[in-house]
This record gives sequence, structure tokens and C-alpha cells, in this order.
Amino acid sequence: MIRALAILLLCQLAGTVLQQAFGLPMPGPVLGFVLLVAVFLYRGGPGVELRETSQGLLKHMGLLFVPAGVGVVGELGVLKQNALALIIAIPLSTVLGLVVTGVIMQWFMRRAGNQAGSADA
Repeated sequence: MIRALAILLLCQLAGTVLQQAFGLPMPGPVLGFVLLVAVFLYRGGPGVELRETSQGLLKHMGLLFVPAGVGVVGELGVLKQNALALIIAIPLSTVLGLVVTGVIMQWFMRRAGNQAGSADA
């Protein structure tokens, strides 16, 4: 379990270092996740220990949101000041995200269909 947690934290650290070093507009933990996925693709997936540790963390994911919830409650004044912008931005960004995801998914599905069709021929 310690080794698995160390792998997860090292990937997050590497992502944060890359983000800071290159000034990338993406959060370091997201870059760390991309690195972790790249490692999985190279190695053929996560090991048993990492899989079990990750599943254990996911079971208690709700606890990981408590600090974020406390932070939101601590900033209620700022949220009230920007309520109109938030009321517009949240649904708009959600719809935009769904549309972009759908377009990309259809593109990948068409591409996979074309490759399957050319493999059958």
C-alpha cells in the first residue's frame, strides 16, 4: 500500500513540477494523472497493489471533498457577489463540455469504424 501511494503521489508531484517548470495552463495533478495513464499504457495496466489501493481510496472519496466543501462555505461572500456570473457560467460550461465531449467521441467512433472497415476488407 505504501508503494502504491508513493507512485500516486510521485506522479502528482511530477505533474506539478512540469506545470510549474513550463507554466502550463493545466493543474499539476491533472498532468500527473496523464503521466500515470502513460505509465499504465506502457506497462499494460496498474499492478494489483496499486489497483487495490486506488479502490480503497475511491471507497472513501466523499471524505476527500470535506476540505473543498469547507473552503466553499468560507467563501460564501465571494460567491454571493458573483452569483449572476456563476448562474450563467456553470450551466453554460456544462453544456459546452458535453457538446465537445460528444463531438470528440463521435469522431473517435467514426475513426474506429473506418479502421475496422478497412481491416475487414
